[in-house]
Formats: sequence, structure tokens, C-alpha cells
Amino acid sequence: MQAGKRQLFGDAVLGVAVSAVVAVAVAMDLGGTRGPDLVAYMFAAGLGALMLVRRRFPVLALAATAVGLIAYHAAGYPPIGLALPVAAALYSAAEAGSLVVAGAVAGALVLVSTTFRLREGDDPEYLLGFELSSTIGLMVAALALGAAVRATRLLRAEQRRTIARAAAEREHEARRRVEEERLRIARDLHDVLGHTIAVISVQADVAREALDDDQAAARTALTIIRRAGDDANRELRGTLGLLRDAEHGVGRAPTASLRHLDALVAATAGSGLAVQLSTEGDPVCLPVVVDATACRIVQESLTNCLRHARATKAEVSLRYERDRLGITVADDGRGADLPREPVGRGLAGMRERATLLGGHLAVSSRPGAGFRVEASLPLEAPR
Repeated sequence: MQAGKRQLFGDAVLGVAVSAVVAVAVAMDLGGTRGPDLVAYMFAAGLGALMLVRRRFPVLALAATAVGLIAYHAAGYPPIGLALPVAAALYSAAEAGSLVVAGAVAGALVLVSTTFRLREGDDPEYLLGFELSSTIGLMVAALALGAAVRATRLLRAEQRRTIARAAAEREHEARRRVEEERLRIARDLHDVLGHTIAVISVQADVAREALDDDQAAARTALTIIRRAGDDANRELRGTLGLLRDAEHGVGRAPTASLRHLDALVAATAGSGLAVQLSTEGDPVCLPVVVDATACRIVQESLTNCLRHARATKAEVSLRYERDRLGITVADDGRGADLPREPVGRGLAGMRERATLLGGHLAVSSRPGAGFRVEASLPLEAPR
């Protein structure tokens, strides 16, 4: 509202200035067949009043100004020139984007006015040598100023749009990262719960069968169940902490690591599945996300061995190559014919983890030959 009032006040001041300039030119009575009268001064007032509508109807205001000037000179009143009465209208039309129309109107006005005044007997040397050049120069300046203001306004508008798009893209990227973090946390939660429940299920069966005949074995099984529950509780607290951080846009490193692989193997072995761990090549410091993914692949593979394979032995092999980490988990279980697409979140989750890092994972099996999970991960995390 304040900006609108300032613009209206500015247009009113401009209108008064145009009317005053034209009125002074009329009063000077420098020629023409008719002297100044009330109608001549009404022309001056009308040209000034058009400045009040130049913003909303720039082309209409320019056309009305041109018609008014032609009518004024056709009536034989004293000459008042072209540049000053029409400059503001030319500027407004150019600022509104009608530069070609404004230029055509200016050219037509100059042509008509010059022809008319030469026929009336004005001095050609003065008219063509001095006044015409100044008139054209002022008109061109008004057009150029209007076009420059429009270009500046469009440039600023484009800059604002660019800033807004950049902000929207940053917000979208932030949301995407939060969603990725949530998905990673959900996978971690699945892996933790799946492995822990498998261990607890196996040990519960052991404890139930040994409760009457072998109380020591039952106590051992219950101890393993308690330890598995404590480990799961600890990892769940860490996972929930990661989830809270993700809600607030704070990133933290995954908790899973191959450093915990010995404890994972020991817990699995305590559930009755003999696990042989071997390492080839020289272990190197892995990026956090690669380290966590490798650990989760081994964990999920061993969980499947416990829950589905009916295996008695599993072999875990880590191969540190020049630029990749190879992982193989094989068991001696019953095996099965695998479908083309992995069934369940476990296998699909492992494959997604490996693919996101630029690696790959394959699962093979056949009846009576056990399951075999082979993964290959790059030693450098993708950027």
C-alpha cells in the first residue's frame, strides 16, 4: 500500500511538471495561427493528467499523448515541441515492454511534426539542424531508460527466482538425506532384531530341551539369551538415537562395524552354528558406510543361516583386494531353489545396501548344497 501511494504521488508530481512545461511553452506564443486560449491550456492539463495512468495503461497513455499533440498542432496553436510532453509516456511504454511500439510512435510523431512545421514555414536550418536532433536525442534517452529499467527489474526477478529455486533444491536435498538416513536406520533395526530374535529362538529351544536333563546347558543357553537381549537393547538405543538425530537433521556414523565381527561370530556360534572366520589380504581402514554395510551383510547372512538354512556350519570369508572388499558367507544347510527376485526384506536389503555403494551382491543355492552369499564392495565410499 505504501509503495502504491508513493508511485501515485510521483506520477502526480510528474503530471504537474508536464502540464507546467507545456503551459509555459503555450504562453510563450512562439508561432502558430492561433494564440494561447483556454483550450490550449486544457491540452496542457490533459497531457499532464495522462501521467496518472501511464503505469496501468502505458501504451494507451502514449497513444493518447501522441493524438493530443497532433490535435494540438493541427489546431494551429503555438508549437510546444515533442520531446518533453511525450518523454514520460515513451519511458513508461518502454518500461512495460512495448519498446517497438514506443519507438514507432516516436518516429511517427517526429515525422508528422517536422513535416507539418516545415509546411507552416518554420526555419528549416533551426528545425532540422538543432531542434530535431535534441528532440530525437531526448526521445531515444527516454526509450533507453525505460528499457534499461525493465531489464534491471527482470534481472532482479530472475535472481529472486534463482535464489528461491536454490533454496527449494537445498530443502529437497535435506529431506532426501533425512529419508535416506531413516531408511538406513530401518535396515539397521531390521538386522539387529532379526539376528537377535534368531539367536534367542535357537537358544530358547536349547534351554527347553536341556532344562530337565542338562541344567548347565540350559543355564548357558539362558545366559546367551540374556547377552543377546542386552546387545539388542544397546543397539536399539543407539538406533533410536540416530533416528532422533535424523529428525533434527543431524548425521551420525552407523554403529555396525567389522570390528564387532568377532562378537557376532561368537554369539552365532553360541547358538549352535559353528562359524569359521577367515581373512585374506591386508585389512585396511574402511569408510564408515562401507564398514557398516559389510558388517550388516555378514549379520543378515548368519541370521538366515540360523533361521532358515538348518545348517551346522558356516564359513565367513573377507577378502581385501586392491580396490574392493569381497565377502562370502556359505553354509552346509539344506539349500533351496531360489526365485529370480529375492523374497523378504533381508536379501533385498542386503542387495540394496551393496548397490547403493556401487557394489553388488549375489545369492546362490541349490537343494542339499546350502546357501552362499557373495558380495563385493568398493573400498571407497561413493561421493
